[in-house]
Amino acid sequence: MISRIDLRGASGDLRDLLPRAETDVEATLDRVRPICDDVRHRGVEALVELTERFDGVRLSDIRVPQEALNSALAALDPAVRAALQESIHRARTVHRDQRRTDTTTRVAPGGTVTERWIPVGRVGLYVPGGRAAYPSSVVMNVVPAQEAGVGSLAVTSPPHPDSGGLPHPTVLAACALLGVDEVYAVGGAQAVAMFAYGAGECARADMVTGPGNIWVAAAKRLLKGVVGIDSEAGPTEIAILADDTADPGYVAADLISQAEHDVVAASVLVTPSTDLAAKVEAELAERVPATKHSERVAEALRGPQSGIVLVDDLLHGLIVVDAYAAEHLEVMTADARAVADRVRNAGAIFVGDHAPVSLGDYCAGSNHVLPTGGCACHSSGLSVQSFLKGVHVVDYDRSALAEVAHHVVTLAEAENLPAHGEAVTARLGHDGEREGR
Repeated sequence: MISRIDLRGASGDLRDLLPRAETDVEATLDRVRPICDDVRHRGVEALVELTERFDGVRLSDIRVPQEALNSALAALDPAVRAALQESIHRARTVHRDQRRTDTTTRVAPGGTVTERWIPVGRVGLYVPGGRAAYPSSVVMNVVPAQEAGVGSLAVTSPPHPDSGGLPHPTVLAACALLGVDEVYAVGGAQAVAMFAYGAGECARADMVTGPGNIWVAAAKRLLKGVVGIDSEAGPTEIAILADDTADPGYVAADLISQAEHDVVAASVLVTPSTDLAAKVEAELAERVPATKHSERVAEALRGPQSGIVLVDDLLHGLIVVDAYAAEHLEVMTADARAVADRVRNAGAIFVGDHAPVSLGDYCAGSNHVLPTGGCACHSSGLSVQSFLKGVHVVDYDRSALAEVAHHVVTLAEAENLPAHGEAVTARLGHDGEREGR
């Protein structure tokens, strides 16, 4: 059901030896380009036609009416409402502590540099549809944007024929719980284009965030010069670093939970223990047929993106998981926190037996919009910082400028840009370049 990859004794660059979902965003660019161009030139008319073509819904209005948001919240199952409220509360608790404060540094007498953190003016938040409803993605996108102080935010999610041509009602209810009243029934590449160029009531956004399928990822890549993006989210993935102290039932359950997302979802176990590997394989054989989405799970687990990776020892395992740079990394070892503290590359790290990825998906307080495809070696997950711009404010008086003028002139001349130096000496007189000496 799931393959084994033996990396015992392997060294050097291991990235090409590890299982990974095959995605070709570049090849999809030519397919999304005409979609985005159509939205750019025809706006709402194009969105209506594209939504009918791709989602089977003929929209009378791309914006979800307030009454629909109110109705979705009123009809929400009380247990789901309570769970969403707890998820929102914990996410706010964590994300509120991420807010940076402005810092002023006195570089010299009369000269300061202040770093101000300014929220992005307007963001478009994408919530995927597809095989499931994702109210949790509403929480993970909206909460950090609100805590950053974003002044204008809008949510979009694909409409469904069985939801009256609107996004899933639980998604709408989550928006209502968070006080978001600008919601659109648009999905796919055309939704990214809508935020990038504006259409009808939807004003242009400065930034688009949120996970989506390959069409969404390709549209983000195509339009990132027009609108800011968080990342190009690829297929979801979990890596588990475990030794022979790990519970094979827990490991198998967590591999299955990630495989449940999609047939291209990646589930990877990294272990030095052949005994644990065998026990996990046995657990999978028993659990997969019994899970609700067994066919999807089985296809994901036997795909080339999933596998059990055998390593020499935990130190070797750490090298392997850093090379893999998983979206989600679980550490189930002896002294798991100490091992986790040595990991450098992961979107989020889950420590020990009682911190499964599912906790982070919903109620840990962490964010589940995370880098995929190995991007965790250089990128972070969505946070308050994603919605803030750092701006340096330079405040020098005449004497502070004079003190450093000769250095500015020297460096300007070294770069053959004499006018740069003259912009300084013009303020200080003909001998200004010597005043600081």
